[in-house]
Amino acid sequence: MGRFVFIIVSIIILVLGGIFFYKYYFVFGQGVKAGELNYFVQKGYIFKTYEGKVIQSGYRGKVAGTIQSNEFQFSVSSERVAQQLMTASGKTVELHYKEYLGAIPWRGYSAFIVDSIISIKDPMRQDLP
Repeated sequence: MGRFVFIIVSIIILVLGGIFFYKYYFVFGQGVKAGELNYFVQKGYIFKTYEGKVIQSGYRGKVAGTIQSNEFQFSVSSERVAQQLMTASGKTVELHYKEYLGAIPWRGYSAFIVDSIISIKDPMRQDLP
C-alpha cells in the first residue's frame, strides 16, 4: 500500500511540475517590436523587476480619420539590457522579446520578456554628411 501511494504522489508531483514549467518557462513565441520607449523603471515590493513600455507607430483607428497608438508593455530580466534601456527614454528602440504563457514575480509583471536590444536610435539627432 505504501508503494502505491508513493507512485501516485510522484506522478501528481511530476504532472504539476510539468504544468508549472509549461505555463511559466515554455517560450510560447518570440519576435521583435519597435517604437518609442515611453518609460522604463525598476519597481516591486519584494522582487525588484524592470518594467517598460514602448509606443509603436500609429495605425488607423476604428473611427474614420483617427489614429490609435499601440503600446507594448514588457519586463526585462537581464541587468545589462536594463542598464542600456535606462538611458534610452524617448528614443526609438527595436527590442527582441520572448513571450511566455504566464508571468512570475521574480521575472517581471509581464509575460513579454525583452532579452536583447537590436537598435537604439535618437529621432532628434540627424547625422550631417
